[in-house]
Amino acid sequence: MSLALARKYRPRRFADVAVQSHVANTLRNAIAGDRLGHAYLFCGPRGTGKTTLARVLAMALNCERKRPDHEPCGECPSCTRIWSGSTSLDVVEIDAASNRGVDDARELRERAMYAPSGNDTYKIYIVDEAHMLTREAWNTLLKILEEPPPRVIFVFATTEPNKIQQAAAPVLSRLQRFDLKRIGPADVRTRLIAVLATEGIEAQPDALGMLARAADGSMRDALSLTDQVLSLGGGMITAERVREALGLVHEDEHLALLDIIAERRAGDVFAAVGRLADMGVDFAILLGDFASLLRAQLAIVLGGTMPDLSDRLKDELPRRTKVFSAGDLLRMLNLVSEVEPHLRRSAQQQMLFEMLLVRFALLDRTVDLESVLRGLPDDTRGAGAAGSSSSAGRSSSGATAGAPMRASARALFASPAPPAPARVSISASPVASSPTPPSRRMAPPSSVGDAPAVPAVADRPAAKQALVPLDINRVAEHWDAIIDSVNADHRALLLSSTLAHATPTAVTAAGSVTLTVESESHAEIIAGGEALIIGALRRRFDGVHKVIVRTVIPEGDRAPRRLNETAVKADRMATLRKQSPLLDAAVDALDLELLD
Repeated sequence: MSLALARKYRPRRFADVAVQSHVANTLRNAIAGDRLGHAYLFCGPRGTGKTTLARVLAMALNCERKRPDHEPCGECPSCTRIWSGSTSLDVVEIDAASNRGVDDARELRERAMYAPSGNDTYKIYIVDEAHMLTREAWNTLLKILEEPPPRVIFVFATTEPNKIQQAAAPVLSRLQRFDLKRIGPADVRTRLIAVLATEGIEAQPDALGMLARAADGSMRDALSLTDQVLSLGGGMITAERVREALGLVHEDEHLALLDIIAERRAGDVFAAVGRLADMGVDFAILLGDFASLLRAQLAIVLGGTMPDLSDRLKDELPRRTKVFSAGDLLRMLNLVSEVEPHLRRSAQQQMLFEMLLVRFALLDRTVDLESVLRGLPDDTRGAGAAGSSSSAGRSSSGATAGAPMRASARALFASPAPPAPARVSISASPVASSPTPPSRRMAPPSSVGDAPAVPAVADRPAAKQALVPLDINRVAEHWDAIIDSVNADHRALLLSSTLAHATPTAVTAAGSVTLTVESESHAEIIAGGEALIIGALRRRFDGVHKVIVRTVIPEGDRAPRRLNETAVKADRMATLRKQSPLLDAAVDALDLELLD
């Protein structure tokens, strides 16, 4: 049986480890200067060379042919055993994922007390997935890591050093830490060319680029994916074979979706996405690839360096620079970042992807807030400022916000819940003058910047809709719409952003809905807004009487959590409203939200 490419072409010398020269040179110089540490911690993403560097270090220290450059020969029996992961008296590899308890750590400590097999060799323990060790296991190793026996070296490899910090912070001060870099597509492509040349296999440049991007910074993944493509059959590696092996969508499909957005053909989204669904695409992968396409288009629009693209995309994307503005592309990427976590855990991935593309196609309904404010008559501005300054608890000395913001016509993208009575639409007609501050009902403007007309929506009682029986699956399915309903009806920005981190986990026949969060602060905010949440639920579900908040803090994640981007944005909006009475009045009148 032949070896996999990832094992067959594992580096045997420090100089062969791609990209990680800052670690390789330090280790080689430490050997040359006899300044070896007794314990190392190698951190970095998967497939970047952590275990490989540990093995090369062990090979260099125990090589039977001592070379002047302190590189291992890679050919002697000692180097061969260590490189292949075979049994060696002086080099022991341990998988901490399956040997993570205190008994395993105690056994490791006792074995480390034995001297190496030779007078000029080292005993080296390589512990992979070190973040899986328990707190008790780290405490067992603490003393021997501080004062190890002579010629004993520990090497820990991990992808999540933060878990070691949480479980055993004192250990880190006893280790020399090295952070390995992600391997860029250009370096991955260079390595693949060398490997395939050795194997006598030809490959198209576009195919190599697709493999390098799919590897996502991991050299091991790149070689494993190449093995997967080769399993389809011999001959040249083509872009079509890579798409077939990895389940990727053809570039023409991405360009077709981009053209639908550019031409504002929102109605064509459903047929296009339906065709992709019939092809059996993974919508999570499709969304990631489409986000990469938007990012590349943004870079080209801004005149930056063209990303690593196929020849076809390099020809097609520059032709669309006049169709998309940088602001629209930024908003689309921001929407992708908001939808992606929901899409990955949703049972309605196709629907979420269709909704996202429809929102992209309707971005022409978004206008500049500065343009809206410029369209307001002077007397309206003054009256709005005077009315706001007289309100209790508001400051009248704040300066007008200088950061550009965007106002979206939220009525286009609102949830199916009944519209709030304070909604107003923006259309293309002159703003009606009013001697009083802008109220929640005002004449729709007809000319705001270059935005096309949007039909005005008069405030009217919403049609009563049939209530749905209370069921946990239905609550989970409509949870995003319920959050939008809380935000739209009550403008509770902090509460709605906090609800995005809550998960409906149970309902009872008595009408209780249980929400699970991972933060005590989130639980307090949700408990304070229970009445608003119950109101939003009652507009959709029958028999809701109570909301129960349950806090479940993940193991090893007891440290205080930072504010998320949504909460920071809400605080920023509140600060701007206090600083500017005019902005405060405009937010209430036009139902604005802070986007940029």
